[in-house]
Amino acid sequence: MISRENTIISVSELNHYFGHGGLKKQVLFNVNLQIKTGEIVIMTGPSGSGKTTLLSLLGGLRSAQKGSLKIMGKEMSGANKKELTIMRRQIGYIFQANNLMTFLTAKENVRMSLELHDKFLNEDINNKAIAMLDHVGLGDRIDYYPDNLSGGQKQRVAIARALVSHPQIVLADEPTAALDKKSGRDVVELMQRLAKEQGCTILLVTHDNRILDIADRIIYMEDGQLINDNIEATAKMQ
Repeated sequence: MISRENTIISVSELNHYFGHGGLKKQVLFNVNLQIKTGEIVIMTGPSGSGKTTLLSLLGGLRSAQKGSLKIMGKEMSGANKKELTIMRRQIGYIFQANNLMTFLTAKENVRMSLELHDKFLNEDINNKAIAMLDHVGLGDRIDYYPDNLSGGQKQRVAIARALVSHPQIVLADEPTAALDKKSGRDVVELMQRLAKEQGCTILLVTHDNRILDIADRIIYMEDGQLINDNIEATAKMQ
């Protein structure tokens, strides 16, 4: 049982729908989920099972419609655009396609994340961005544009961008899907190490069975429902 006092994400009887009227379709069904501070959780399941939809709700990318969804103690069900924007600034995101700005250098991509936070504007954000890139092994690539970086290096920039502001939560959607085995492994181990150093919580969506062992807990979704929670990584990999 996860202590409520240590719970950073709390989902209760969450339902979600796409479309309206006769085209309305339910995509999440009575989802219940508790994630504690500092936990690394992997969410897996077949395509179309609702994983990315749930991740987008947890990340404030859209408002929850029915049920309760609390992030860092704040109820986000029915949240307005301003409330969603404020929440998004407190969360780090890592996507399959890395979503880097191709016209910005690695340093500028990471710096952009810091510019969203007033608390950093009186600090040397250039040095903060450089230090973070050095931390992920890209100290010699700070002035490179994304098109001149490998897939693994781009994801390292994305990790640096997500973690440079020390968010309490990092959400990752298929971060290894476009990478080879070694690059994918390097990326998730880097995420794991930095998350532990910073004490942040990670929820990672993946189909990649090669990385399940980094998780403290694995949850499995199917047909919009949380079918199994607290699957041990070692058991799942057998």
